[in-house]
Amino acid sequence: MLHWAMLGAALLASVAEGQPRFDIDYVESIEPRNYVAHRTAGAIDIDGNLDEPSWQRADWTAPFVDIEGERRPVPRLQTRVKMLWDDEYLYIALRDATIYQENDFEVFIDPDGDTHQYYEFEVNALGTEWDLLMIKPYRDGGPFIGAWDIAGLQTAVRVWGSINDPSDEDQGWSLEMAFPWAVLAEATHKKVPPVDGDQWRINFSRVQWALATDVGKYIKIEGHSPDNWVWSPQGLVNMHYPEKWGFVQFAAEVVGRQKVSFRPAAAEEAKQVLRGIYYRQQSFRREHGRYASSLDSLGMEARVLQHFRWPPVLQVTDHQFEAQLEEAVDLDADGEINRWLIRADSRTWRD
Repeated sequence: MLHWAMLGAALLASVAEGQPRFDIDYVESIEPRNYVAHRTAGAIDIDGNLDEPSWQRADWTAPFVDIEGERRPVPRLQTRVKMLWDDEYLYIALRDATIYQENDFEVFIDPDGDTHQYYEFEVNALGTEWDLLMIKPYRDGGPFIGAWDIAGLQTAVRVWGSINDPSDEDQGWSLEMAFPWAVLAEATHKKVPPVDGDQWRINFSRVQWALATDVGKYIKIEGHSPDNWVWSPQGLVNMHYPEKWGFVQFAAEVVGRQKVSFRPAAAEEAKQVLRGIYYRQQSFRREHGRYASSLDSLGMEARVLQHFRWPPVLQVTDHQFEAQLEEAVDLDADGEINRWLIRADSRTWRD
């Protein structure tokens, strides 16, 4: 089995130390990756083989990179993912190389991209599973619901080689998953299953431990942290920054018929600005014991935005802050204006 108690202790230790310090400019400079998930061309049998026409026609994601991005070396082993969907499930397929007992693959899903109420699912080559629902990120004091269960989840593993046997050379393993929309609907106000063009925030992580062999068994090398290889880089060693996950756009076009291009959402311009305020407010509060009441105090320079009006509006109390950006629209059209907001616990939403 996976050592979940050990992983849980590490997470609690990280929380106790507070939000990790990081290079804000570097984290903000990393552009999330994107992928267009097409509808299936027929039934998918969850057996780990990936031999259906739909999987054969679907594109692979770009190879995984280090969780910190270009600051770290390119992973020595290749990992890629494919995604598909139909009216019942979101399908995810993995092709991985080299397998050991405690190396695992992790899926993170935030349907509405507000950084709250998101899903985490982990599985290894033995088929050991763990799923949980995050109320909000650990950095914001978020608890997780370990008793939450992905009812109706289907998974299957196919191994080319032998697990935990260092006497032979493994070719790798594949993993096939089907996430029921009925469960994924629990943490989003978006339409589920999605409609053509909808975008969700999703990321994947592969945890690879440094190992040696001893008397015919694999053992972890003491003092070595595991490699964390991901689809969309985070900029720091922490998967619980949902705003850095990749974008998956759902296309109603059946896979293999016609390519659909990814279309960046205009709202991401506002979200990027607001999350920059969030990062700087947290840093300011650690240093000064309070939130800043002005953009100047945060070092935020004026920007020309395409879809929104500068400057953002700040509202600050002793223990909270809220920032908002107004959409640049013609008020004579309908008399209403959209606003995007963020608050001290990082939740981002449209008013």
